[in-house]
Amino acid sequence: MCDFLQQNIEIKTMSPFFIKALQLILSLSILIVLHELGHFIPAKIFKTRVEKFFLFFDVKFALFKKKIGDTVYGIGWLPLGGYVKISGMIDESMDKEQMAKPPQPWEFRSKPAWQRLIIMIGGVTVNIILGFLIYIMVLFVWGSDRVTFDDIPQGLMASENVEALGFQDGDRILTINHEPVESQLDINKYFLVRDVKTVTVQHQNGTKETIDIPEDIGHQLFQKGDLEPLFPKMKPLIATVSEGSNAEKAGLKEGDLVISLNGKPVHSWQEFKEMQKAQEGKTFEVTLKNTATQDERQVQLQEDSTGIVGVAIDLKNDIKFTHKEYSLGESIPKGFDYAYWTLHDYVAQFSYVFTKKGASQVGGFGAIGNMFPGQWDWHSFWLTTALISIILAFMNILPIPALDGGHVMFLLYEMITGRKPNDKFMEYAQMVGFFILIALVLYANGNDIYRWLVG
Repeated sequence: MCDFLQQNIEIKTMSPFFIKALQLILSLSILIVLHELGHFIPAKIFKTRVEKFFLFFDVKFALFKKKIGDTVYGIGWLPLGGYVKISGMIDESMDKEQMAKPPQPWEFRSKPAWQRLIIMIGGVTVNIILGFLIYIMVLFVWGSDRVTFDDIPQGLMASENVEALGFQDGDRILTINHEPVESQLDINKYFLVRDVKTVTVQHQNGTKETIDIPEDIGHQLFQKGDLEPLFPKMKPLIATVSEGSNAEKAGLKEGDLVISLNGKPVHSWQEFKEMQKAQEGKTFEVTLKNTATQDERQVQLQEDSTGIVGVAIDLKNDIKFTHKEYSLGESIPKGFDYAYWTLHDYVAQFSYVFTKKGASQVGGFGAIGNMFPGQWDWHSFWLTTALISIILAFMNILPIPALDGGHVMFLLYEMITGRKPNDKFMEYAQMVGFFILIALVLYANGNDIYRWLVG
Protein backbone atom coordinates (compact mmCIF):
# COMPACT_ATOMS: atom_id res chain seq x y z
CA MET A 1 0.00 0.00 0.00
CA CYS A 2 2.83 2.39 0.88
CA ASP A 3 4.55 1.62 -2.41
CA PHE A 4 1.33 2.39 -4.31
CA LEU A 5 0.92 5.74 -2.49
CA GLN A 6 4.56 6.58 -3.15
CA GLN A 7 4.11 5.88 -6.87
CA ASN A 8 1.02 8.13 -6.93
CA ILE A 9 2.94 10.93 -5.22
CA GLU A 10 5.79 10.54 -7.72
CA ILE A 11 3.38 10.74 -10.67
CA LYS A 12 1.67 13.84 -9.28
CA THR A 13 5.00 15.61 -8.75
CA MET A 14 6.27 14.88 -12.27
CA SER A 15 6.21 17.71 -14.80
CA PRO A 16 3.15 17.94 -17.08
CA PHE A 17 5.40 17.18 -20.07
CA PHE A 18 6.45 13.77 -18.71
CA ILE A 19 2.92 12.93 -17.56
CA LYS A 20 1.63 13.65 -21.08
CA ALA A 21 4.49 11.64 -22.57
CA LEU A 22 3.75 8.65 -20.33
CA GLN A 23 0.07 8.76 -21.21
CA LEU A 24 0.90 9.00 -24.92
CA ILE A 25 3.27 6.01 -24.79
CA LEU A 26 0.80 3.91 -22.79
CA SER A 27 -2.09 4.82 -25.07
CA LEU A 28 -0.18 4.14 -28.29
CA SER A 29 1.19 0.88 -26.91
CA ILE A 30 -2.33 -0.36 -26.17
CA LEU A 31 -3.65 0.75 -29.55
CA ILE A 32 -0.72 -0.58 -31.58
CA VAL A 33 -0.69 -4.02 -29.94
CA LEU A 34 -4.46 -4.42 -30.38
CA HIS A 35 -4.32 -3.10 -33.97
CA GLU A 36 -1.62 -5.62 -34.89
CA LEU A 37 -3.58 -8.37 -33.16
CA GLY A 38 -6.36 -7.48 -35.57
CA HIS A 39 -4.07 -8.63 -38.39
CA PHE A 40 -2.40 -11.44 -36.42
CA ILE A 41 -5.52 -13.34 -35.31
CA PRO A 42 -7.21 -13.73 -38.74
CA ALA A 43 -3.81 -14.57 -40.26
CA LYS A 44 -3.48 -17.43 -37.77
CA ILE A 45 -7.09 -18.50 -38.34
CA PHE A 46 -6.41 -18.77 -42.08
CA LYS A 47 -3.13 -20.65 -41.37
CA THR A 48 -0.93 -17.82 -42.65
CA ARG A 49 2.56 -17.66 -41.17
CA VAL A 50 3.36 -14.52 -39.15
CA GLU A 51 7.12 -14.04 -38.93
CA LYS A 52 7.23 -10.99 -36.62
CA PHE A 53 4.93 -9.24 -34.14
CA PHE A 54 6.50 -6.00 -32.89
CA LEU A 55 5.47 -3.09 -30.73
CA PHE A 56 7.44 -0.13 -32.11
CA PHE A 57 10.00 -0.49 -34.89
CA ASP A 58 13.19 -2.54 -34.48
CA VAL A 59 15.41 -0.64 -36.90
CA LYS A 60 18.85 -2.33 -36.62
CA PHE A 61 18.06 -3.74 -33.16
CA ALA A 62 15.26 -4.50 -30.71
CA LEU A 63 14.91 -3.79 -27.01
CA PHE A 64 13.42 -7.23 -26.54
CA LYS A 65 12.57 -10.18 -28.76
CA LYS A 66 11.69 -13.83 -28.33
CA LYS A 67 10.74 -16.46 -30.89
CA ILE A 68 7.72 -18.61 -30.09
CA GLY A 69 6.80 -21.08 -32.80
CA ASP A 70 7.16 -19.40 -36.20
CA THR A 71 6.80 -15.87 -34.81
CA VAL A 72 9.34 -13.49 -33.26
CA TYR A 73 7.64 -11.28 -30.68
CA GLY A 74 9.44 -8.11 -29.63
CA ILE A 75 9.61 -4.45 -28.69
CA GLY A 76 11.53 -2.06 -30.92
CA TRP A 77 13.31 1.12 -29.86
CA LEU A 78 11.64 3.52 -32.34
CA PRO A 79 8.15 4.42 -31.02
CA LEU A 80 6.57 5.37 -34.35
CA GLY A 81 4.14 2.45 -34.56
CA GLY A 82 4.36 -1.31 -34.76
CA TYR A 83 3.93 -4.10 -37.27
CA VAL A 84 3.32 -7.74 -38.03
CA LYS A 85 5.41 -9.29 -40.81
CA ILE A 86 3.30 -11.82 -42.68
CA SER A 87 4.98 -14.35 -44.97
CA GLY A 88 4.43 -13.77 -48.67
CA MET A 89 3.20 -10.21 -48.35
CA ILE A 90 4.74 -7.13 -49.94
CA ASP A 91 4.93 -4.71 -47.02
CA GLU A 92 7.27 -2.12 -45.50
CA SER A 93 9.99 -4.78 -45.04
CA MET A 94 10.33 -4.98 -48.88
CA ASP A 95 11.50 -8.60 -48.60
CA LYS A 96 12.20 -9.19 -52.32
CA GLU A 97 14.15 -12.39 -51.68
CA GLN A 98 11.12 -14.15 -50.21
CA MET A 99 8.83 -12.87 -52.97
CA ALA A 100 11.19 -14.22 -55.66
CA LYS A 101 10.65 -17.79 -54.43
CA PRO A 102 7.67 -19.94 -55.47
CA PRO A 103 4.52 -19.26 -53.36
CA GLN A 104 4.08 -21.54 -50.36
CA PRO A 105 0.71 -22.70 -48.94
CA TRP A 106 1.27 -20.81 -45.66
CA GLU A 107 1.99 -17.48 -47.39
CA PHE A 108 -0.33 -14.50 -47.61
CA ARG A 109 -0.13 -14.41 -51.43
CA SER A 110 -1.36 -18.02 -51.64
CA LYS A 111 -4.60 -17.32 -49.77
CA PRO A 112 -7.93 -16.48 -51.46
CA ALA A 113 -8.58 -12.75 -51.93
CA TRP A 114 -11.42 -12.71 -49.40
CA GLN A 115 -9.13 -14.13 -46.69
CA ARG A 116 -6.43 -11.61 -47.50
CA LEU A 117 -9.03 -8.84 -47.31
CA ILE A 118 -10.15 -9.94 -43.83
CA ILE A 119 -6.53 -10.06 -42.65
CA MET A 120 -5.90 -6.53 -43.95
CA ILE A 121 -9.02 -4.89 -42.49
CA GLY A 122 -8.54 -6.64 -39.14
CA GLY A 123 -6.46 -3.85 -37.59
CA VAL A 124 -8.87 -1.06 -38.56
CA THR A 125 -11.81 -3.16 -37.38
CA VAL A 126 -10.20 -3.65 -33.97
CA ASN A 127 -9.52 0.11 -33.65
CA ILE A 128 -13.14 0.94 -34.45
CA ILE A 129 -14.53 -1.69 -32.06
CA LEU A 130 -12.07 -0.61 -29.35
CA GLY A 131 -13.13 3.03 -29.67
CA PHE A 132 -16.78 2.05 -29.32
CA LEU A 133 -16.08 -0.19 -26.31
CA ILE A 134 -14.04 2.47 -24.51
CA TYR A 135 -16.80 5.06 -24.93
CA ILE A 136 -19.34 2.57 -23.58
CA MET A 137 -17.05 1.86 -20.60
CA VAL A 138 -16.42 5.56 -19.92
CA LEU A 139 -20.14 6.38 -19.90
CA PHE A 140 -20.88 3.42 -17.63
CA VAL A 141 -18.08 4.24 -15.15
CA TRP A 142 -18.05 8.05 -15.17
CA GLY A 143 -21.32 9.09 -16.81
CA SER A 144 -21.40 12.37 -18.74
CA ASP A 145 -21.68 16.09 -18.08
CA ARG A 146 -23.69 18.50 -20.17
CA VAL A 147 -24.70 22.15 -20.08
CA THR A 148 -28.48 22.28 -20.31
CA PHE A 149 -30.75 25.20 -21.16
CA ASP A 150 -31.30 25.89 -17.44
CA ASP A 151 -27.58 25.65 -16.58
CA ILE A 152 -26.77 28.99 -18.27
CA PRO A 153 -29.50 31.49 -17.32
CA GLN A 154 -27.33 34.32 -18.72
CA GLY A 155 -27.02 32.50 -22.05
CA LEU A 156 -24.17 32.45 -24.55
CA MET A 157 -21.94 35.23 -25.78
CA ALA A 158 -22.06 35.64 -29.58
CA SER A 159 -19.00 36.54 -31.65
CA GLU A 160 -19.37 39.18 -34.33
CA ASN A 161 -19.26 36.46 -37.01
CA VAL A 162 -22.52 34.90 -35.81
CA GLU A 163 -24.06 38.18 -34.67
CA ALA A 164 -24.27 38.97 -38.38
CA LEU A 165 -26.58 35.94 -38.76
CA GLY A 166 -28.93 37.09 -36.01
CA PHE A 167 -27.46 35.58 -32.84
CA GLN A 168 -27.28 37.84 -29.78
CA ASP A 169 -25.49 37.88 -26.44
CA GLY A 170 -27.66 36.02 -23.96
CA ASP A 171 -29.10 33.54 -26.48
CA ARG A 172 -29.82 29.96 -25.46
CA ILE A 173 -30.26 27.15 -27.98
CA LEU A 174 -33.67 25.49 -28.25
CA THR A 175 -33.27 23.33 -31.36
CA ILE A 176 -30.82 22.59 -34.17
CA ASN A 177 -32.51 21.52 -37.40
CA HIS A 178 -35.74 21.44 -35.34
CA GLU A 179 -34.26 18.79 -33.00
CA PRO A 180 -33.63 19.52 -29.30
CA VAL A 181 -30.00 19.73 -28.18
CA GLU A 182 -28.50 17.82 -25.25
CA SER A 183 -25.84 20.40 -24.42
CA GLN A 184 -25.70 24.11 -25.15
CA LEU A 185 -21.98 23.77 -25.91
CA ASP A 186 -22.67 21.42 -28.83
CA ILE A 187 -23.62 24.33 -31.09
CA ASN A 188 -20.00 25.13 -32.03
CA LYS A 189 -19.32 21.52 -33.00
CA TYR A 190 -22.46 21.53 -35.13
CA PHE A 191 -21.36 24.68 -36.93
CA LEU A 192 -17.95 23.23 -37.80
CA VAL A 193 -18.64 19.59 -38.69
CA ARG A 194 -22.37 18.97 -38.96
CA ASP A 195 -24.98 19.89 -41.56
CA VAL A 196 -26.78 22.78 -39.83
CA LYS A 197 -29.63 24.46 -41.65
CA THR A 198 -31.56 26.19 -38.87
CA VAL A 199 -31.02 27.05 -35.21
CA THR A 200 -33.88 28.15 -32.98
CA VAL A 201 -32.83 30.33 -30.06
CA GLN A 202 -34.46 32.06 -27.15
CA HIS A 203 -33.17 35.60 -26.79
CA GLN A 204 -32.52 37.12 -23.38
CA ASN A 205 -35.81 39.07 -23.57
CA GLY A 206 -37.72 35.77 -23.89
CA THR A 207 -38.56 35.96 -27.60
CA LYS A 208 -37.81 33.00 -29.84
CA GLU A 209 -36.28 33.13 -33.32
CA THR A 210 -35.33 30.57 -35.95
CA ILE A 211 -32.11 31.55 -37.70
CA ASP A 212 -31.13 30.23 -41.13
CA ILE A 213 -27.50 29.07 -41.28
CA PRO A 214 -25.31 29.43 -44.43
CA GLU A 215 -24.23 26.12 -45.96
CA ASP A 216 -20.51 26.95 -45.64
CA ILE A 217 -20.68 28.27 -42.08
CA GLY A 218 -18.04 25.78 -40.90
CA HIS A 219 -15.42 26.88 -43.44
CA GLN A 220 -16.20 30.55 -42.82
CA LEU A 221 -15.64 30.23 -39.09
CA PHE A 222 -12.57 27.99 -39.50
CA GLN A 223 -10.83 30.41 -41.85
CA LYS A 224 -11.47 33.24 -39.39
CA GLY A 225 -10.19 31.19 -36.46
CA ASP A 226 -13.57 31.53 -34.74
CA LEU A 227 -13.99 27.99 -33.42
CA GLU A 228 -16.25 28.93 -30.49
CA PRO A 229 -18.57 31.62 -31.85
CA LEU A 230 -21.19 30.92 -29.15
CA PHE A 231 -19.68 30.51 -25.71
CA PRO A 232 -20.89 31.02 -22.12
CA LYS A 233 -19.84 34.25 -20.45
CA MET A 234 -16.88 33.31 -18.26
CA LYS A 235 -14.12 35.04 -16.33
CA PRO A 236 -10.82 35.18 -18.27
CA LEU A 237 -9.20 32.95 -15.63
CA ILE A 238 -6.43 30.76 -17.05
CA ALA A 239 -6.68 27.10 -16.06
CA THR A 240 -4.07 25.51 -18.35
CA VAL A 241 -1.02 26.69 -20.27
CA SER A 242 0.13 24.49 -23.18
CA GLU A 243 3.67 23.11 -23.12
CA GLY A 244 5.99 25.07 -25.45
CA SER A 245 3.31 27.65 -26.28
CA ASN A 246 3.87 31.39 -26.55
CA ALA A 247 1.89 31.76 -23.34
CA GLU A 248 4.29 29.47 -21.45
CA LYS A 249 7.29 31.31 -22.88
CA ALA A 250 5.79 34.61 -21.71
CA GLY A 251 5.38 33.23 -18.19
CA LEU A 252 1.62 32.79 -17.96
CA LYS A 253 0.51 30.42 -15.21
CA GLU A 254 -2.53 28.58 -13.97
CA GLY A 255 -4.60 30.96 -11.84
CA ASP A 256 -3.72 34.11 -13.81
CA LEU A 257 -6.71 36.39 -14.39
CA VAL A 258 -6.57 38.59 -17.51
CA ILE A 259 -7.23 42.19 -16.45
CA SER A 260 -6.59 44.09 -19.68
CA LEU A 261 -5.20 43.81 -23.21
CA ASN A 262 -3.22 46.78 -24.52
CA GLY A 263 -4.69 48.84 -21.70
CA LYS A 264 -8.33 48.00 -22.51
CA PRO A 265 -10.24 46.23 -19.70
CA VAL A 266 -11.16 42.59 -20.31
CA HIS A 267 -14.37 41.37 -18.64
CA SER A 268 -14.85 37.89 -20.12
CA TRP A 269 -13.00 35.08 -21.85
CA GLN A 270 -14.93 35.70 -25.07
CA GLU A 271 -13.94 39.36 -24.97
CA PHE A 272 -10.28 38.40 -24.47
CA LYS A 273 -10.38 36.00 -27.44
CA GLU A 274 -11.94 38.61 -29.74
CA MET A 275 -9.51 41.35 -28.67
CA GLN A 276 -6.64 38.89 -29.18
CA LYS A 277 -7.80 37.99 -32.70
CA ALA A 278 -8.05 41.69 -33.56
CA GLN A 279 -4.27 41.99 -33.12
CA GLU A 280 -3.75 39.93 -36.33
CA GLY A 281 -0.55 38.28 -35.14
CA LYS A 282 0.97 41.44 -33.63
CA THR A 283 2.55 41.47 -30.20
CA PHE A 284 0.18 42.76 -27.52
CA GLU A 285 0.47 43.55 -23.83
CA VAL A 286 -1.62 41.64 -21.31
CA THR A 287 -2.07 42.67 -17.69
CA LEU A 288 -2.52 39.70 -15.37
CA LYS A 289 -3.48 39.25 -11.73
CA ASN A 290 -2.58 35.98 -10.09
CA THR A 291 -5.46 34.78 -7.93
CA ALA A 292 -3.10 32.99 -5.51
CA THR A 293 -0.60 35.79 -4.85
CA GLN A 294 -2.74 38.81 -5.89
CA ASP A 295 0.32 40.12 -7.75
CA GLU A 296 -0.23 42.06 -10.97
CA ARG A 297 2.19 42.00 -13.90
CA GLN A 298 2.38 42.78 -17.60
CA VAL A 299 3.55 40.33 -20.26
CA GLN A 300 4.05 40.54 -24.02
CA LEU A 301 2.09 37.97 -26.02
CA GLN A 302 1.65 36.99 -29.65
CA GLU A 303 -0.31 34.33 -31.48
CA ASP A 304 1.74 31.51 -32.96
CA SER A 305 1.73 30.57 -36.65
CA THR A 306 -1.63 28.79 -36.25
CA GLY A 307 -3.35 31.67 -34.45
CA ILE A 308 -3.00 30.10 -30.98
CA VAL A 309 -1.62 31.69 -27.82
CA GLY A 310 -1.72 28.51 -25.74
CA VAL A 311 -4.04 29.14 -22.81
CA ALA A 312 -7.38 27.64 -21.89
CA ILE A 313 -10.00 28.01 -19.20
CA ASP A 314 -11.85 25.46 -17.11
CA LEU A 315 -15.55 25.56 -17.91
CA LYS A 316 -16.41 24.11 -14.51
CA ASN A 317 -15.09 27.23 -12.77
CA ASP A 318 -18.05 29.32 -13.91
CA ILE A 319 -20.65 26.99 -15.41
CA LYS A 320 -23.04 24.58 -13.80
CA PHE A 321 -22.97 21.12 -15.41
CA THR A 322 -25.78 18.60 -15.26
CA HIS A 323 -24.37 15.14 -14.59
CA LYS A 324 -26.02 11.99 -15.90
CA GLU A 325 -25.26 8.43 -14.87
CA TYR A 326 -25.87 5.45 -17.18
CA SER A 327 -26.70 1.85 -16.44
CA LEU A 328 -24.84 -0.78 -18.47
CA GLY A 329 -27.87 -1.19 -20.72
CA GLU A 330 -28.11 2.58 -21.27
CA SER A 331 -24.37 3.04 -21.81
CA ILE A 332 -24.23 0.62 -24.75
CA PRO A 333 -26.47 2.52 -27.21
CA LYS A 334 -25.26 5.86 -25.85
CA GLY A 335 -21.60 4.85 -26.21
CA PHE A 336 -22.28 3.55 -29.71
CA ASP A 337 -23.90 6.89 -30.61
CA TYR A 338 -21.00 8.82 -29.06
CA ALA A 339 -18.42 6.80 -31.01
CA TYR A 340 -20.35 7.08 -34.28
CA TRP A 341 -20.55 10.86 -34.09
CA THR A 342 -16.92 11.11 -33.00
CA LEU A 343 -15.91 9.23 -36.15
CA HIS A 344 -18.35 11.26 -38.27
CA ASP A 345 -17.06 14.57 -36.93
CA TYR A 346 -13.41 13.63 -37.39
CA VAL A 347 -14.01 12.59 -41.01
CA ALA A 348 -16.00 15.81 -41.60
CA GLN A 349 -13.27 18.06 -40.19
CA PHE A 350 -10.61 16.22 -42.22
CA SER A 351 -11.59 18.43 -45.18
CA TYR A 352 -10.07 21.42 -43.34
CA VAL A 353 -6.63 19.81 -43.69
CA PHE A 354 -6.72 20.64 -47.41
CA THR A 355 -6.94 24.38 -46.74
CA LYS A 356 -3.87 26.57 -46.18
CA LYS A 357 -4.86 27.30 -42.59
CA GLY A 358 -5.72 23.66 -41.89
CA ALA A 359 -2.44 22.36 -43.32
CA SER A 360 -0.50 24.68 -41.02
CA GLN A 361 -2.28 23.19 -38.00
CA VAL A 362 -1.46 19.55 -38.79
CA GLY A 363 0.49 18.15 -35.86
CA GLY A 364 2.58 15.10 -35.05
CA PHE A 365 3.40 13.35 -31.80
CA GLY A 366 3.67 16.65 -29.93
CA ALA A 367 0.13 17.61 -30.91
CA ILE A 368 -1.17 14.14 -30.01
CA GLY A 369 0.62 14.28 -26.67
CA ASN A 370 -1.01 17.63 -25.89
CA MET A 371 -4.41 15.98 -26.22
CA PHE A 372 -3.73 14.40 -22.82
CA PRO A 373 -4.04 16.43 -19.60
CA GLY A 374 -0.98 17.53 -17.64
CA GLN A 375 -2.19 15.56 -14.62
CA TRP A 376 -2.86 11.85 -14.60
CA ASP A 377 -6.61 11.40 -15.02
CA TRP A 378 -7.98 8.00 -16.08
CA HIS A 379 -11.25 9.49 -17.32
CA SER A 380 -9.44 11.85 -19.71
CA PHE A 381 -6.89 9.17 -20.60
CA TRP A 382 -9.54 6.72 -21.80
CA LEU A 383 -11.54 9.39 -23.64
CA THR A 384 -8.39 10.49 -25.48
CA THR A 385 -7.36 6.88 -26.18
CA ALA A 386 -10.79 6.18 -27.68
CA LEU A 387 -10.49 9.25 -29.90
CA ILE A 388 -6.97 8.29 -31.06
CA SER A 389 -8.19 4.73 -31.76
CA ILE A 390 -10.90 6.08 -34.05
CA ILE A 391 -8.45 8.49 -35.70
CA LEU A 392 -6.01 5.62 -36.34
CA ALA A 393 -8.78 3.54 -37.87
CA PHE A 394 -9.72 6.32 -40.28
CA MET A 395 -6.13 7.22 -41.18
CA ASN A 396 -5.17 3.57 -41.72
CA ILE A 397 -8.05 2.92 -44.12
CA LEU A 398 -7.07 5.81 -46.42
CA PRO A 399 -6.22 4.36 -49.87
CA ILE A 400 -2.50 5.09 -49.62
CA PRO A 401 -0.06 2.27 -50.49
CA ALA A 402 1.83 1.11 -47.38
CA LEU A 403 -1.29 1.70 -45.26
CA ASP A 404 -3.94 -0.94 -44.69
CA GLY A 405 -6.24 1.04 -46.95
CA GLY A 406 -3.77 0.77 -49.83
CA HIS A 407 -3.69 -3.02 -49.54
CA VAL A 408 -7.50 -3.08 -49.32
CA MET A 409 -7.74 -0.92 -52.46
CA PHE A 410 -5.62 -3.37 -54.48
CA LEU A 411 -7.47 -6.39 -53.07
CA LEU A 412 -10.83 -4.91 -54.04
CA TYR A 413 -9.44 -4.25 -57.52
CA GLU A 414 -8.40 -7.91 -57.71
CA MET A 415 -11.78 -9.18 -56.47
CA ILE A 416 -13.72 -6.97 -58.93
CA THR A 417 -11.56 -7.50 -62.04
CA GLY A 418 -10.25 -10.99 -61.30
CA ARG A 419 -6.73 -9.73 -62.04
CA LYS A 420 -4.05 -9.47 -59.38
CA PRO A 421 -1.55 -6.57 -59.68
CA ASN A 422 1.89 -8.00 -60.40
CA ASP A 423 4.55 -8.08 -57.67
CA LYS A 424 6.75 -5.46 -59.35
CA PHE A 425 3.88 -2.97 -59.44
CA MET A 426 3.09 -3.70 -55.79
CA GLU A 427 6.74 -3.15 -54.83
CA TYR A 428 6.81 0.26 -56.52
CA ALA A 429 3.42 1.19 -55.05
CA GLN A 430 4.66 0.21 -51.58
CA MET A 431 7.76 2.36 -52.02
CA VAL A 432 5.74 5.37 -53.17
CA GLY A 433 3.31 4.95 -50.29
CA PHE A 434 6.16 4.61 -47.80
CA PHE A 435 7.77 7.85 -49.01
CA ILE A 436 4.39 9.62 -48.83
CA LEU A 437 3.98 8.46 -45.22
CA ILE A 438 7.51 9.53 -44.28
CA ALA A 439 6.87 12.95 -45.85
CA LEU A 440 3.60 13.33 -43.91
CA VAL A 441 5.24 12.28 -40.63
CA LEU A 442 8.13 14.71 -41.18
CA TYR A 443 5.74 17.51 -42.13
CA ALA A 444 3.43 16.96 -39.14
CA ASN A 445 6.24 16.71 -36.61
CA GLY A 446 8.06 19.56 -38.35
CA ASN A 447 4.99 21.70 -37.67
CA ASP A 448 5.24 20.78 -33.99
CA ILE A 449 8.92 21.74 -33.88
CA TYR A 450 8.35 24.97 -35.82
CA ARG A 451 5.57 26.06 -33.47
CA TRP A 452 7.75 25.22 -30.47
CA LEU A 453 10.76 27.15 -31.80
CA VAL A 454 9.20 30.29 -33.26
CA GLY A 455 5.63 30.29 -31.97
